[in-house]
Amino acid sequence: MADAQDSRPGMPTAFEMAGRTPSAALARLVSRIVGYRETERGHFRQVEAASLDVPLIISFGDPFAIALGRAPGGNDRYGSFAAGLFAGPVTIDSFGASSCIQINFTPLGARRFFRMPMTELTDRMVPLDDVLGAEGTALREALGNAPDWEGRFDIAEAFILQRLAGGNAPSPEIAWAFDRIAATGGRARVASIAQGIGWSRKHLARRFADEVGLGPKSVSRIVRLNRAIVAARGGSRWAGIAADCGYADQAHMVREFRELAGTSPAGWAAAG
Repeated sequence: MADAQDSRPGMPTAFEMAGRTPSAALARLVSRIVGYRETERGHFRQVEAASLDVPLIISFGDPFAIALGRAPGGNDRYGSFAAGLFAGPVTIDSFGASSCIQINFTPLGARRFFRMPMTELTDRMVPLDDVLGAEGTALREALGNAPDWEGRFDIAEAFILQRLAGGNAPSPEIAWAFDRIAATGGRARVASIAQGIGWSRKHLARRFADEVGLGPKSVSRIVRLNRAIVAARGGSRWAGIAADCGYADQAHMVREFRELAGTSPAGWAAAG
């Protein structure tokens, strides 16, 4: 535990990180595989804006303290787990001894890998054993015994490919709807997407949430936010970002940042 006087945790300052871009066989299903290990004690905090990554965390060290839309408390400890989509900020505390592999699935890849309605993971962190059973236990042991990150990445990719082979591909209608939202930067109207499929908006929302985890409107909001974040990192001005990303005005963008990233655009930039 961190010292009780450490009331203002900052970002981790001493850690090692390794990453692998998934193989072509995992394209559009897995976006990134990352290894992370902290090397210095302290109380560290990271706040992540809403994203479309569906992470699977396999831990070899101390658990993280994680909470959705708020600061973590004493009961918010998670070791190995899967997390679904959440339309809000995620706060992650660690204490200098965390070590893990994180596999980031795309929403459509997650549905195929976990073989369950994605609403079962929405707004939740679910223990590894509850989502993968004995397979998850064996995976954690194999990864923990591997001598280095590259060996762990090889094991993780082989496991993902094996499990994906037995999963159902996303329905073509939902895949098309998701791609349409992404291709338009979250600006496509839900009614026009439903019309393009030949479904009602209500039916689209239900099926979309089942396969993705959130409805098309919420996913569109997250796509717009992340597009705005990329533009800001590239040096664009906020007024231009608001217009380019489909916000009604700059005040609308500020509200979306507060709800989805937990801070204003200026606060996000200052923390970055």
